[in-house]
Amino acid sequence: MRKQVGVLVATLFYYSGLIALSRWLMQRSGKRLIILNYHRASGGGLQRHLLYLSRHYRMMHLQEALEELYQPHAKQRDKKDHRTPLVLTFDDGYHDNYTDAFALARRLRVPITIFLIPGYVESGDYFWWGEALRLLQRTTEDVVTIDGQVYDLRKQQERTALSQLIDTRLRHAHSVAEREMALKEFRRVLCVPTEVLPEEESNRPLTWHQIAEMSKSGYVSFGAHTMHHPILAYLRDPAEIRSEVEECRHALERQLDHPVCTFAYPVGRTEHIGDVAIQAVKGAGYTWAVTTSHGVNTPESDPLLLGRVLGDVSRHWLVMAAETSGIWYVFAPIWKLMIGGGESA
Repeated sequence: MRKQVGVLVATLFYYSGLIALSRWLMQRSGKRLIILNYHRASGGGLQRHLLYLSRHYRMMHLQEALEELYQPHAKQRDKKDHRTPLVLTFDDGYHDNYTDAFALARRLRVPITIFLIPGYVESGDYFWWGEALRLLQRTTEDVVTIDGQVYDLRKQQERTALSQLIDTRLRHAHSVAEREMALKEFRRVLCVPTEVLPEEESNRPLTWHQIAEMSKSGYVSFGAHTMHHPILAYLRDPAEIRSEVEECRHALERQLDHPVCTFAYPVGRTEHIGDVAIQAVKGAGYTWAVTTSHGVNTPESDPLLLGRVLGDVSRHWLVMAAETSGIWYVFAPIWKLMIGGGESA
């Protein structure tokens, strides 16, 4: 119901001309840069998103767009094109960024930027934040004991409780080693088979071969996303924070054979970053870093705390159009009253 109401509101915004008006006002309000934050590329309406965005925004690679935003004398490719610059970013580097996003980028001639985690590219392992759900879907056990607590997995309530325990333990780990040790134990106790199911393939990371092909195409650029995707603010050792940030850049530059100047904080809200991480990003030589905090960027934005607008292939393109234009957030208080609070669509 909530989703249908969101589409209805976005439809009213679009056909009343409010979205077009909001885009027009943004174009005339000085330098602006919209950075969209996607993760997955399959199972939704990405093609419809791209068709709309490429029509109404000047789509660019991230570094190119940031150079234009921050450098007063940076050249704009087409000075007659007054559309607001927009960058499409994908965090993590899922396999479907190659099969779906890259395929669309080539066909529609749209640039995209992907933030990579070299440790996962090299291992080919499943991303840790999806493991709670995957392990419980694939476990062969009916009853397990973890930390002295017995979980009857035939009962949905206990499956949910164990899923929350696994996710919390992995998310709040104080080191990558601690997280990997916990993950290994959860996999052992739940007796999950090691073979990869066809439907799981899109949940795995890109390979270096795929990354090289995308890079050579000119349609895909890459940024850094730490070596192993810990939540930086939760790590106890500042040296590990610096290592995650610095080694990621070195690994990517070795593979891509060109400088990597952009970084994305894992999870990326203020509480997940921390001052040590910001200093590590600066010390590692990155020029720009993006968060997941909502925001449209201006030349006054902190280059190491850039805002993004949430993108999701499951969203209807009209909702995405409303959010990108900014009109969605103008009416956010009314929207929250209509749906009873919470986040948009």
